[in-house]
Amino acid sequence: MSMDTRSRIAFIGTGLMGAPMVRRLLAAGFAVTVWNRDGRKAEALVSAGARNASTAREAASGADIVFTMLSDGTAVGEVLFSAGVADALRPGGTVIDTSSIAPPIARDHAARLAERGIAHVDAPVSGGVVGAEAGTLAIMAGGEADVIAGLSGVFAPLGRVTHVGPSGAGQICKLANQQIVAITIGAVAEAMMLVEAGGASRAKFREAIRGGFAESRILELHGQRMVERRFEPGGPSRLQLKDLNAVAAMAQSLGLHLPLTADIREAFEAFVADGHGDTDHSGLLLHLEKINDRGENDR
Repeated sequence: MSMDTRSRIAFIGTGLMGAPMVRRLLAAGFAVTVWNRDGRKAEALVSAGARNASTAREAASGADIVFTMLSDGTAVGEVLFSAGVADALRPGGTVIDTSSIAPPIARDHAARLAERGIAHVDAPVSGGVVGAEAGTLAIMAGGEADVIAGLSGVFAPLGRVTHVGPSGAGQICKLANQQIVAITIGAVAEAMMLVEAGGASRAKFREAIRGGFAESRILELHGQRMVERRFEPGGPSRLQLKDLNAVAAMAQSLGLHLPLTADIREAFEAFVADGHGDTDHSGLLLHLEKINDRGENDR
């Protein structure tokens, strides 16, 4: 069945990414009930037309679709099964988990929900807060093809959805996306170190290579952050490390040796351990400056 604006949506987790996604759904005409552990973040969406529930279970009561956008698999599992969301959602409903969690956990959630007659789509997203606000997220969906096709109207205000495979496949693709993001951040940051040490301008370097083979959204957005030294999140480094840890676990289980990923994971591990868990992941530049003894005051 194709979902239209008559579908009742519950959205659990209205933080940096969840809030703009809710605003997109409301603007498209959907009725959305929200819940967030920090109630102030959910309350802020009432003025945009959302209904704020006092519990996650209340938000999901009678809903056709429940979105989750939470920090990790443990948080998603607690909301779905301990807090009663799976029991409150109407039979035949759908859970769309846009969180970034480990693929085996996503598959486990899908199996447990199927026992209750509830469909599950693991649909992590890429594009950051900017993409969430603009409705241009890249959505990687794992699950049943007919279920995902039926959700096209719900996904449309949020971005571009691609069915990438069975349950858990969305999360595998998000991890692969995060590999590329992290390694590219590292590459841009190291290049920034090199050009400045060699006497060139970081800003002019970025400008010069735009449109060439090194062009990327990372160079465009995070390269600018590095030039301007604006490292408020964005994408907190602790979450980048969480994703890289999940990549490492999957690589080990699949018998893969991924040396570039291992190196960048080690760098983020040190950066977070140094107190930068809530610094934007583009701030990895600060880690490179520290280990090279070239802080802002040296420039």
